Amino acid sequence: MKSLSLKIGLLPKIIISIVLGILFSYFLPMQLVRLFTTFNGLFSGFLDFIVPFVILGLVAPGIAELGKGAGKLLGLTVLIAYGSTVIAGYFSYFTCALTFPTMINVGTGISSLNNVDDSMYAPFFTVDMPPVITVMGALITAFVLGLGLANIKGEYSKNMLIEFREVIMKVITSVIIPFLPLYIFGLFLKMGVVGQVFTILGLFVKVIAVIFVVHVVWLVFQFLVAGIITRKNPFVLLKNMLPAYFTALGTQSSAATIPVTLKQTIKNGVDPDLAGFVVPLCATIHLSGSILKIVACAMALMMLTGMEVNIEIFTGFIFTLGVTMIAAPGVPGGAIMAALGLLSSMLGFDEALLGMMIALYITMDSFGTACNVTGDGAIALVVDKINKKK
Repeated sequence: MKSLSLKIGLLPKIIISIVLGILFSYFLPMQLVRLFTTFNGLFSGFLDFIVPFVILGLVAPGIAELGKGAGKLLGLTVLIAYGSTVIAGYFSYFTCALTFPTMINVGTGISSLNNVDDSMYAPFFTVDMPPVITVMGALITAFVLGLGLANIKGEYSKNMLIEFREVIMKVITSVIIPFLPLYIFGLFLKMGVVGQVFTILGLFVKVIAVIFVVHVVWLVFQFLVAGIITRKNPFVLLKNMLPAYFTALGTQSSAATIPVTLKQTIKNGVDPDLAGFVVPLCATIHLSGSILKIVACAMALMMLTGMEVNIEIFTGFIFTLGVTMIAAPGVPGGAIMAALGLLSSMLGFDEALLGMMIALYITMDSFGTACNVTGDGAIALVVDKINKKK
């Protein structure tokens, strides 16, 4: 008789970790609290160390592989996908700038978990893990290597970058993702001890509600544009893409949803050969749903902690993030792993804010992925129409 194994997804694990962290904060002995804060300190230090390599390992081979394409058609698809991602970032920014001040007590919430007097539950020890390269240095290096290898016959070097990407993906799937629930548990355990947990939970509920509505509006907008360009009913087009949307909700992976996305895109009248080129490409470079969430979550946390939020700060963040997330691995939370470095270097997030950002993002990871893949169908419609005209 075969033994039954229960496999719990990342999202349920995160939710369980949050609940247990809050409950245990009421009775766990201080020495055990210090044990978990010690782990969180080590895990956070490792994240600081590995994030530049994550950016280098994902962005460089992603750009290099774009050299293998269909010339102008490749450039057109990349331009539209990147433009969609950037516009989605601005749409999220302006929507949240209008709604969040009425929902969040700006500057009157937590100051920062790292600024609380934590001498009673300080880590037993710390280990210094300085990054080998800065986040911006890794991003520039990735651009130079990726663009250079995309324009020369450097197959050996490209293969090295691709293998390096596999190493990074292995680190994410085998080290970072498995330990994330424990890290989130320690984070909410500490918040419970210092009495800040219900402020954060209230924020989570508000942000999730806003982001869900923003996702729906953004999808409707994308297909309205596609419908106008192709002269087709946008709501019929969107309805045909719903199987891809719901598949992505379950898989939490754009790559795993490609077969369904491809089938429904062809059903919308896109040329099968072109769809076979555009859909897999957009699965790695079109991340409008992901950037919607990251911008909204970042703004909410910054407002709550009294940090400065303005369009100048987020303009650089949005444009850079649109590139940094290229070829984010097809695992839950891949985009936020690639974004951690920018959140720290460009927005000034500390360890506690990065932890809350991860928890908040992964709570809605399925919806972001579903928005990404559904929007891929709209991009395919536009590229198909332009290609037919030419």
